[in-house]
Amino acid sequence: MATRPITAEDHARITEAIRAAEAKTDGEIYCVVARSSDGYFFPAAFTATIAMLLASLVVAFGLEAWWLTLRLPHFVLAQMLAFISVYVLLWLAPALRIHLVPRGLRYRAAHENAVKQFLARNVHVTAARTGVLVFVSIAEHYAEVVADSGIDERVGQHVWDGVVDELTAHARDDRLADGFVHAIGAIGMVLAEHFPVTPGDVNELDDHLVEI
Repeated sequence: MATRPITAEDHARITEAIRAAEAKTDGEIYCVVARSSDGYFFPAAFTATIAMLLASLVVAFGLEAWWLTLRLPHFVLAQMLAFISVYVLLWLAPALRIHLVPRGLRYRAAHENAVKQFLARNVHVTAARTGVLVFVSIAEHYAEVVADSGIDERVGQHVWDGVVDELTAHARDDRLADGFVHAIGAIGMVLAEHFPVTPGDVNELDDHLVEI
């Protein structure tokens, strides 16, 4: 997924793409990119704990098979030190946590963040319910298009899935800004087809990319 920072020039390109797309439709497009959608400390700590308990069982059986003796207090103390060491490492190195979290949980957290941003940025309160959120969460390698009810009545999910596929392909090539520009253009064409611009159309949402 994308690692290169989004520059001021990239922001300007995305803003221009949004304005160009919205010039042909009554719909509204809003873009958000998150570095991560969760801290993942507790899920990562849980996974690490289970792994260390399983490792302890293997060590215990190995010691018995090799006829080695380790006093129980010493064994428990070693476990406690291992747990504390791993928890401290996870606390000091947040980037490690996500690698211990199942993909399904990562995607669920990113989806919940997308819905949260959709509501927090007021994409759901446009006059005709024609707001669209383009959301990317970099750490989770996740992208989603969230459309309001007015659009969902006319546009199938497969359309947004195609947009997301293109967006994530650009992100994998470390061209996230290009991916946003391409996604905005594709969404703009869909909105223009179903919600062409009408006289007196008002711009209801800010035309820029938000980084969180």
